[in-house]
Amino acid sequence: MHYIGITYDGGKWVAALSGNQVFPLASVTDFWADAARWQEKAPAIIADAAAGRNRAEVSEVPLVPASARVICVGLNYKAHAAEGSYKDQDLPPYPTLFGRWTASLSVGNIPVPVPGGEAGLDWEGEVAAYIGKRVESADEATAEDAVFGYSTFNDITARRAQKLTSQWTLGKNGDFTGPMGPLISRDEVGDLRDGLQVRTRVNGTEVQNGNTRDMIFSVPAIIALISETFTLHPGDVIATGTPEGVGYARTPQWLLQAGDTVEVEIDNLGTLVTPVGEPTLRAGAW
Repeated sequence: MHYIGITYDGGKWVAALSGNQVFPLASVTDFWADAARWQEKAPAIIADAAAGRNRAEVSEVPLVPASARVICVGLNYKAHAAEGSYKDQDLPPYPTLFGRWTASLSVGNIPVPVPGGEAGLDWEGEVAAYIGKRVESADEATAEDAVFGYSTFNDITARRAQKLTSQWTLGKNGDFTGPMGPLISRDEVGDLRDGLQVRTRVNGTEVQNGNTRDMIFSVPAIIALISETFTLHPGDVIATGTPEGVGYARTPQWLLQAGDTVEVEIDNLGTLVTPVGEPTLRAGAW
C-alpha cells in the first residue's frame, strides 16, 4: 500500500494512493495511533471509487505527526564514510545519529531555498524507514517487525552550517530541506539488506549510485540501538544514510544553486523530485 499526507477536512490527513487517485483515511494523529488497522481498512476504502480524489487537486504535506522524532544516520555507507570523516580510519563501531525537526520536512516538488551565507546546498539521497509500533529496549528481530514502511528521502544539507562545529543540527534543519516521497508499506518494499539501488541525479546527471546492501548498520540494528536509550513511537522516522557522491566531497565541490533540480530514485520506492529556489507553498500547505 502507498500513502501520502494531504490537507483535508481542515487538517492533515493520511491518504491511500492508488495510481493518480488519493483516498483519505484518517487524520495523521489517528492513522499513527493504529497504522496496522488503517492498512487493513485501506483496500475497502480504495474500492469505493467515489471516495477518490485526483492527486493533482490535493495539497500534499509530510505524513509524520508533529510529535515525531526524525533520527538521521550519518556516514552509513562504506564508500561515503571513506569519502568523509573515515577516509583514513577504521569504520565506526556505532552509527552517527543526529536529529531533524519535523518543521524541516517537506514533500516532492516543493522548492528548497539556499540559506543566506551558504555557497549552495548538498544532496543526500536515501531511504527513510517509518516506525509503526512502539519500540523500547528491543532486539533486532523486534525492531525489524516495528518498521511500517519506507519512502524516498533527501537529506539536503547546508554544509557551511553543518561544519561550524562537531554538532550537525544547524546544517541539517534548513527550511524545506527534508523532502519525502510517498510512504510504501514494508511488504511491498522488501528487506533493505537484499539491496535496493539508490540513485541521485542533479539536472539529469547521475551523482550518486549506491545500494542499501552496503549499509554499515542495518535498519533493525539502528532501531534496536536507539531503543536502548529512548522509546520510539509510531510515526517516528529513521533516515538511513546516503551513498557516496555528495557534492562537498568532490574536487571541485559541486553544490546546488537556485534553478537546479534534484531527483532521488530508489528501487521499489519511486522518484522524489526537488527543485532549488525560493519556496512557494501551495494553498493550505503546512
